Amino acid sequence: MSQYFSVHPSHPQRRLLVRAAEIISTGGVVVYPTDTAYALGCHIGDKQSLERIRQIRRLGDQHHFTLTCRDLSEISLYARVNDANYRILKHLTPGPFTFVLPATREVPRRLVHPKRKTIGLRIPENTIALELLEILGEPMMTTTMRFPDQEVPFSDPQDIRTRLEQSVDLIIDGGPGAVEPTTVVDLTSALPEVTRQGLGVFE
Repeated sequence: MSQYFSVHPSHPQRRLLVRAAEIISTGGVVVYPTDTAYALGCHIGDKQSLERIRQIRRLGDQHHFTLTCRDLSEISLYARVNDANYRILKHLTPGPFTFVLPATREVPRRLVHPKRKTIGLRIPENTIALELLEILGEPMMTTTMRFPDQEVPFSDPQDIRTRLEQSVDLIIDGGPGAVEPTTVVDLTSALPEVTRQGLGVFE
C-alpha cells in the first residue's frame, strides 16, 4: 500500500518533501501535483521504475516521457537551447507548457525520441513540484496521471488514492488538480509549432 502525504499547496512541509525525494531516489514511483494535471514521476535513471509507470498507465513503447525540471539551467543541461528558444523558455516558464527540444547526451537513451533525438521538458508553476525537484537535485521522468479509459486526467487526489494505492509508492496530495494537460510546443524547427493545445496559451 502506498504512502499518502497531505502537503500544503503554498507552504509545503519540507520534511514530507525530503521523504518524498528519498522515495524517488531509491526507485519509488510517485504521484505529485503540477500546475496542470497530477503526474506520475520517478528517478531519471531508473529503468525499472519507468517500466512500472508504463504498466500503471498501460503505455506502449512508443510513449515519450517528459523531464520535469526545476529551472532553465537544468533544461540547458538536458537539451540544446539556442538564443531564440531561450527567450521563449524564459518568458513561458514556469508554466503549463512542455517544450520539445534536441536532447543532449545527458538524457538517458530510452527517453530520447529514437528518430528525432528530441526530449520533452517542462518547468511547472507549482510550489510543491518545484520544491520537491530542488530537494531531489535533478529532473524527474514524468507523464500525466491518466488511464486510457479516461477522457480527462484525475483531479481529486482521493480518487487517485482509491485507484492507485496498491500500485505506487507515494501519493502527494496538494489539493485539487486541473483536468487539462500541458500545451506542447515543438522548438526544433525555425518556427515554434504547437503540437498539442492544453492549458497554456502560446502566443
